[in-house]
Amino acid sequence: MKRNLITLLAFVTFAAPVLAVQPDEILADPALEARARDLSKDLRCLVCRNESIDESNAELARDLRLLVRERLVAGDTDDESISYIVNRYGEYVLLRPTASGANWLLWAAGPVMLLIGAGVGGGFLRNRAKATSQGETDLSADEKQRLAEILKD
Repeated sequence: MKRNLITLLAFVTFAAPVLAVQPDEILADPALEARARDLSKDLRCLVCRNESIDESNAELARDLRLLVRERLVAGDTDDESISYIVNRYGEYVLLRPTASGANWLLWAAGPVMLLIGAGVGGGFLRNRAKATSQGETDLSADEKQRLAEILKD
């Protein structure tokens, strides 16, 4: 019984993305359908944010899937189909944005911030090590005498 429940749970979990594409959306030509599914995996659902339109059940995702299929049936190449959707909805629709133009700033921001953080951290540690070594001095004669008195008591 427990094994059947686990199997059912695994099936429902892994079959969920398959259920997003409706039967009436599927193209008759298997080659075009495969191209449409590949393109759909690289396009972001504008409602679900971090989910591809191939996996999303949102109405807008369905509209985008249909638009991709329309463009492919019309004879567009994969790049032309993606360009058409990007021109219509903006570059945000791409799950993997291009690294060109103003996007270079976004792509470079992470590594640059990491290097800046490492430099600031290294400088802090270096200054802390210098401050500790400079602050360490031997006890004065009065301090030694006071310490000896404290230890006697």
